[in-house]
Amino acid sequence: MTSTSRSTAHSALSPYGWDEDWADAFAPYAAEGLLPGRVVRVDRGQCDVVTPDGVLRADTAFVTPHDPLRVVCTGDWVAVEPDGNPRYVRTYLPRRTAFVRSTSSKRSEGQILAANVDHAIVAVSLAVELDLARVERFLALAWESGAQPLVVLTKADLVPDPVTLAHLVQDVETSAPGVTVLAVSAALGEGLDVLAAVVGGGTAVLLGQSGAGKSTLANALLGEDVMDVQTTRDVDGKGRHTTTTRNLLVMPGGGVLIDTPGLRGVGLWDAGGGVGQVFAEIEELARDCRFHDCAHESEPGCAVLAAIDDGELPERRLESYRKLMRENQRIVAKTDARLRAEIRKEWKRRGAIGKAAMEAKRRHLR
Repeated sequence: MTSTSRSTAHSALSPYGWDEDWADAFAPYAAEGLLPGRVVRVDRGQCDVVTPDGVLRADTAFVTPHDPLRVVCTGDWVAVEPDGNPRYVRTYLPRRTAFVRSTSSKRSEGQILAANVDHAIVAVSLAVELDLARVERFLALAWESGAQPLVVLTKADLVPDPVTLAHLVQDVETSAPGVTVLAVSAALGEGLDVLAAVVGGGTAVLLGQSGAGKSTLANALLGEDVMDVQTTRDVDGKGRHTTTTRNLLVMPGGGVLIDTPGLRGVGLWDAGGGVGQVFAEIEELARDCRFHDCAHESEPGCAVLAAIDDGELPERRLESYRKLMRENQRIVAKTDARLRAEIRKEWKRRGAIGKAAMEAKRRHLR
């Protein structure tokens, strides 16, 4: 890339996150005369790409279409043909981070939702009862993506009592070690300045269930009504999916925001590391268990169960940890034959231990 073209790309794309590292990664494609750009929207095999020549519509057929983890997605930096009808995306640059979930298909494929994200904002509505297990699930995927998670409790104006609100924030903080938790009200404009300061300057993706107030929050961060908003049902706080695609938009204070459709299902996809970070206190306790492969169920010398007995660890946290770890193992095992065999062996071992424990209990009762 010549110094002139490099400078042009920097001035046009820097609001979208372009930097010298991206320029270096793109250099081989610049030598081929291709244009750098960032994908701001994808739909039906085509995408909108912001480039030094403006926003272009491009076809993604050249990029591997059959692997759902290698398709072009919102947030990707790509190399685009400078002309042609249609234009084509030739490739995307190696991703720094990627937010991936499992699909609902029986093949349990991964689906990439957003790429090159610095902050993963998990929006949780205070209009309904907190579902801490779902928050933990979102956080596991966020940590695994490589982004920094952030939980935003929306519609804080519906909890006027500051003491109650503080308790709700504390409940989420207990389930989100190492994660900032903010209570905001887009309707009143409260907490938005703090949120904008935290995510400004980078790329943030907005995640959550339908009705969590994501579009309203996005409009507040963007300073204009870009996203359509519909009312939620009073009975369960859910709304219709007004956001149908993932859109990347520039925030006025710096940085970009990717809004996403409401996610009904949030399946884990090879997120063992993310689960470990969400439940960091359990993994820390597990280091003091007598057995290195302790399942924290009935084994003697289990430090995790001891912490529950002492009131240091909520039992709900352990149950959630077990559930997510089991789910993640199943997903990974479907593509790893060796791991499948290890899991079956472990199930047999635990079954034998349980059977022996029951026999010992019966003998004791006699």
